[in-house]
Amino acid sequence: MKKKIIPLLVVGTALITGCNQQSGTSSAPVVAKADAIAEVNGVYISKDTLTALEKEIAERAHGQTFPKEKLIQELVQRELLIQDATKKQLDKSADVVAQLEAAKKSLLTQADVQDFMKSNPVTDAEVKAEYDAKVAGENGTEYKARHILVKTEDEAKKIIAELDKGGDFAKLANKNSLDAKETQNGGDLGWFVAAQMVQPFSDAVVKLEKGKYTKTPVQTQFGYHVILREDSRAQTPPALETVKEQLLPYLQRKKVQK
Repeated sequence: MKKKIIPLLVVGTALITGCNQQSGTSSAPVVAKADAIAEVNGVYISKDTLTALEKEIAERAHGQTFPKEKLIQELVQRELLIQDATKKQLDKSADVVAQLEAAKKSLLTQADVQDFMKSNPVTDAEVKAEYDAKVAGENGTEYKARHILVKTEDEAKKIIAELDKGGDFAKLANKNSLDAKETQNGGDLGWFVAAQMVQPFSDAVVKLEKGKYTKTPVQTQFGYHVILREDSRAQTPPALETVKEQLLPYLQRKKVQK
């Protein structure tokens, strides 16, 4: 028996199950000849099985499609393997029986969740309420800052002394900062919200006035920082439509968990 399998397709275990359901060795309903796209030793493979395979491949291959004849060939090859395995009574081996039972339980749990989500879809009103509570209500502040990171407190104090004498912050960062020596970006951190930074650092930025730098070194797990707050602005929340797709999975999980 020739059993050459298309490598990309054969990994779809869900589809192998779908093919099993068409086999004469299964307890599934027998497929009528009129509804078949192929026959393998008297067993018909249904059009629905081909449709399921096309859908699965499109999802896993990000929209890539394959000629129908290739997919039919794949289903035929799988059915040949199923029949061969059944002939060898592999379907009665303890390992296979255990795996089939585990797969059955997994499929049933997924089916139940999907059935619940279908019967209890997330409404536009629920999305809007979540957006208003978690996104639109966040009237936070963004900060623009630079920093100079060094290993020791003494190094940081020396840099602060140079700044007190009128030293250029960006030049001192390029010369001394552990994360600016190579980039030569002057210690620029761009725009960020306080929550994106470790707490000792974010606390210092929030307390600083625009254009001011820290007069004492700020210690974090990375070392000692000298921080310059360059600017700040009100954080503009994204529009509902831009975050709707991100909110939906969260709200769906919330419904399921509840």
